[in-house]
Order: sequence, then structure tokens, then C-alpha cells
Amino acid sequence: MDQDLTSRQEARDLAKRAQEAQQILRGFTQDKLDAICRAVSEAFEAAAAELAQLACKETGFGNPEDKTVKNRFAARDVWNAIRDMKTVGILRQDREAMVWDVGVPVGVLAGIVPSTNPTSTVCYKALIALKAGCGIVFSPHPAAAECTRRACQVVSMAAESAGCPKGAVSCLTAPTMEATEELMKCPQVRLILATGGPGMVRAAYSSGKPAIGVGAGNGPAYIHQSAHIEQAVKHIFRSKTFDYGTVCASEQSIVVERDMDEPVSREILRQGGYFLSDGEAEKVAGVLFRADGRLNPKVVGRPAATIAELAGIDVPRSTRVLLSRQSQVGPKSPYSWEKLCPVLAYYVEDSQDEVLKKCVAVLQHEGAGHSFMLHATDEQVVRRFALEIPVSRFMVNTPGALGGIGASTNLFPALTLGCGAVGGSSSSNNIGPMDLINIRRVAWGKENDGKTDKMPETTPYSEDTIEALAAEIIRRLT
Repeated sequence: MDQDLTSRQEARDLAKRAQEAQQILRGFTQDKLDAICRAVSEAFEAAAAELAQLACKETGFGNPEDKTVKNRFAARDVWNAIRDMKTVGILRQDREAMVWDVGVPVGVLAGIVPSTNPTSTVCYKALIALKAGCGIVFSPHPAAAECTRRACQVVSMAAESAGCPKGAVSCLTAPTMEATEELMKCPQVRLILATGGPGMVRAAYSSGKPAIGVGAGNGPAYIHQSAHIEQAVKHIFRSKTFDYGTVCASEQSIVVERDMDEPVSREILRQGGYFLSDGEAEKVAGVLFRADGRLNPKVVGRPAATIAELAGIDVPRSTRVLLSRQSQVGPKSPYSWEKLCPVLAYYVEDSQDEVLKKCVAVLQHEGAGHSFMLHATDEQVVRRFALEIPVSRFMVNTPGALGGIGASTNLFPALTLGCGAVGGSSSSNNIGPMDLINIRRVAWGKENDGKTDKMPETTPYSEDTIEALAAEIIRRLT
């Protein structure tokens, strides 16, 4: 049979099964949904190391140790963040305004999975979907199909063991662009969670369905004069080498003022950085990007020494990060683009004003709305840059990759990071269950025969009865 036709039909079939499961799932209580999520969390954490090995073996990106950390983060940290959330039924009763808020699941989701974080993304998206009472059909990247399917299998088996209807969590077995497009257009799919390259995100927003997509990360890191230099470089290198740079919130450039150049450069060398000569930088740029401007998959998630070898240059085997001194930003400056590997641009500016202009220019070129990192102890510079930098995540004194996803900050733990309108995204949030529900508002009239109509101070209904009534409203009106 024609593979494209087969994959399209599979997408339709899985969407229909997910919708059938959704009819059951949407009637579940919060306790029932939480029990399912807890089972998924525990099963995925137990399989974290196995899935990390599978992902590295199949894609060649990153390393098993850090992918294991990401898998456990998706299983444990995300669950801990959402476990006490109220997402379905009556969420709030405002007696003064006479309004109730009722949480209603959006419905079946299409979950697009990237090759850089294939297994952790499955767990994360499944947890926030199930917590919200939504079914989800995953579409893997073709280069990570096997590990994504295995991750989905771990999730679906655990969910079903806790009472989740079969088909609520599923995965395409024949991942093609045609199958993904078919899935996104299926009438049963109500919302698309798109994590992947720019082309895939554009396709999601062009599907005619509501979509939550994320833009490219290209975050600069400014080391201010008040920073603890050793700690700042340590944070940046920890972020940039974590899974060899595959997290989109990782730093892509370092920006300093001129009088900070010498001490920062010295510390970079001490911690395993290598400054490329102009000739070496040109060779590395030649392997970073293809002729059409796209990032070369052969460098994604690879160690610095491997990238240098691909470029035909010799660096110490202990080299952790490659850096290139740059002055320009734009299409003809390859180091000013997002680089999902341990390679950084390094900019030196004459003043704080020029630093601000450079950081904004980098983000306006690519990465607007995503992330920015500042290393400083002077709160005034934090305040100034926070009011000017066009991002959704502004991290201070922390590794960008870990801070952006909420591992080293108190941001919501997430692997889908919205970029807001400035970045072409429908949300600026770290996406969670509350992004996957609709709020139905029950409102009392303010006047009745000339008299103010007040909600009773107490209700004759028990909490169980209220939950049952809310579930009945949802069943009848969705």
C-alpha cells in the first residue's frame, strides 16, 4: 500500500479512537484524573534511563545522562507542579460577583514531538493533557519515531492501568509530514500542541485549528559588571553543555561590556571554553548550517570536540564550548542564529546602552519572545533590562536551559515554552494544564424585579453533588 495513504488513514483512525475515549474521559472527576496522572508519572520515572538510551541511540543527539534527567524532570517535577491543580468541575465560586467558573476540557489534542527531546516531551504533554481531561495523539519526528512510540507506550499502559480509557493516549506508527498534516486537520482534534522546527509550527498555525506553538530560542546572556564572573560562566556552560545544547532555552551568545572582556574571557578559558580564530570560526560556521540556512543535524546535540572535528580543526579534547568573537547580527552572520549545540557567539560592546541594543537586535533577528539571561547583582540593571528585552522568560543568575523550563527557577515546569505575540505564539506561558481547558462561566443576573439577586451564602448541595452537577453540565453542553 502507499505509505502516505496508510499514514493518513492511521491519523484519522487514532483521532476517532481518541474522540471515543474523550467522551469517557471528560466525565472523570478530578480525583480520577489525578490517579491516572500519578500512575503515568511513576511509570515514566521508572523508565527514564531506558528511554534516554533509546533516544540517544536513535537520534544521535545529546547524551543519556542528561536525557535521563529530562525524563525524570518531565515525570516528577511536572507532576509535582500540577498535582494540586483544580482543572475540571467547579473551579471557583465568586459569591460577591455571582459567578461560577467551570473547567471544561478542550478535547482531543494533537501533540507534535521534536527529535531533540522526544521522550521527555511525550511524558510532559501527556501529563498536562490528562490532568486537563484531554486525550492526545502524538506525531513523532521521523528521526525519533521508535523512542517516541516507546515513550507513548509507557504512558498509555500506565494510564490505562489506572482506569484511563484505551485510545486516550496514542502515537502514529508511520510518521510522515502527510500524516501529521492529516492529524492536525482531523475534525476530532480541537487543539494542537506544536513543538518542533519553524516549518512544523507554521503548519500547525495554518491548519485552521487553535494551536500552541513555540518559536526558536536564541537567547543572549549578558554578564554585567556586578556579576560574579566565575558563577556566571559556570551557569552558562552548564546550560550550554546540558544534553549538548538541545534545550531551546539554552544560551546562544554572551554579551559583555569592554572592561569585562578580559576577566570574562580568562574565566571562559579556565572553565573549558575555546575561542575560535577567524579562520576556524569560518570552518565551524560551514558545518553549523546547510547551504539553505537550516541548522545541520550532524552538529545538533553533539560535543564541542566532535563539532570541531567535523570542521577539520584541532581543539583540546577537554573543550566544553566553542566561542566565536562576533560584532554583527543578521542573516549573513551565522553565529547570531540559534545553535542547538555547544557553540556560542561572543559580543563585546562599549557601554550598557550598546549591550541592550545588541541583545534586542539578536532577539529581533531570531528568538523574539523566548528567553534572555542576565548575570548581575545590581537590581537596577535587572529592572532596566526587564522593561526593554522582548522575551517571555527573563532569567537572572541561573542556567538558561534549566531556568527556562522551570528546573532551576520557580517558573512552571514545562517543555513547551510559549513566545507570546512578539514571537508569533498564541501564549507566552510555560504551557500547563490550564492552557488546555476552557472556562465556562455561570453568571447570576444582577437584578431581579428591581432587587439585587444574591447567591445564597451556603448551598444545600454537598461537594459531591456539586461535582456531579458540573459534570452533567459539561456533558450536555460540550
